[in-house]
Amino acid sequence: MTETLNSLGLKGAPADTRVVVAMSGGVDSSVTAALLKEEGYDVVGITLQLYDHGVAIQKKGSCCAGQDIHDARRVSEALGIPHYVLDYENRFKEQVMEDFADSYIKGETPIPCVRCNQTVKFKDLLDTARDLGADCMATGHYVQRLVGDDGKAHLVRGVDSGKDQSYFLFATTQEQIDFLRFPLGHMDKDETREHAERIGLSVADKPDSQDICFVPEGGYVSVIERLRPGAMEPGDIVDLDGNVLGQHEGIVKYTIGQRRGIGIGGTTEPLYVVKLDPANKHVIVGPKEALETSELSVKEVSWIGEAVPEAGLPIIAKIRSTRPGVPATIFLQENGRAKVVLHEPEAGVSPGQAAVFYDGDRVLGGGWIDRTVSAFLR
Repeated sequence: MTETLNSLGLKGAPADTRVVVAMSGGVDSSVTAALLKEEGYDVVGITLQLYDHGVAIQKKGSCCAGQDIHDARRVSEALGIPHYVLDYENRFKEQVMEDFADSYIKGETPIPCVRCNQTVKFKDLLDTARDLGADCMATGHYVQRLVGDDGKAHLVRGVDSGKDQSYFLFATTQEQIDFLRFPLGHMDKDETREHAERIGLSVADKPDSQDICFVPEGGYVSVIERLRPGAMEPGDIVDLDGNVLGQHEGIVKYTIGQRRGIGIGGTTEPLYVVKLDPANKHVIVGPKEALETSELSVKEVSWIGEAVPEAGLPIIAKIRSTRPGVPATIFLQENGRAKVVLHEPEAGVSPGQAAVFYDGDRVLGGGWIDRTVSAFLR
């Protein structure tokens, strides 16, 4: 006789199943905790203090501000669940903020939310959850964990395509997926807020966070200046032939694809930032077509899909969270690297961005872009 599993796919009654919920103080994680409590699970809430709230401006909608810790505590009290605040400031600074600053200085466009999931949340916090005797850890991410016919747990896009967060979770390992649960993955945001109102949560109307938590108002340059004093070295703005068109005050102020505010004038055709050369302190500009990329070199590849044949595997590659994926072929290489050949050129791809690989809606893995091949300059 097959033993019945509970709604989290685990053996035992909900009351005998301990679930640690990562609570940011927002509506998504609060509803996650509330729904699990309603089902009768043994729920424990944990909130991470990730940075010095006196350094960053406290701002409503910033995911880690002091107000958010207060909100998570209030929700936990209302639900009648234990709640712990863990000081992860040093870990967060070393593993996320320092990497963020160094990446910009190297001419990259980093995604700190992925690094945070990859290190602090899904590594350190998972270890803490296990130390607390948890049978699993739940988060408020809009992504699905589905068990396939092979009995293996897969990471799958959330049902709400506008809120799907699978792109930011590409580095989740199979071991982590086995331990994680995502109760909101089959919902859309409206359903989540309806649950929050029904349950009477104090955060039901709280706005979604928009900024990177330690970069309020989008002022990333000031964060880099604080973390890396003296990093703002001036240099030349040059065209594709190396002709000097102007000067800049630091390449960290520029991003691939940027058109406005470059600091040059008098050109007949609009120019875009097409490359950053930190070694020579050059901001390289060119026509729009010079932004087209045909091939990616990817490092630190996390792969949870099936074996990739030597001839390559057709996939969908998602290069920015806000853009749809594009057909591509991936070739896995040694030392955690991969080559990704795009079937159609993609514009504005920057080193430092994540490339996430899908089979339909299923996440196969992803990695960090460290080099691109131009379709225009071949």
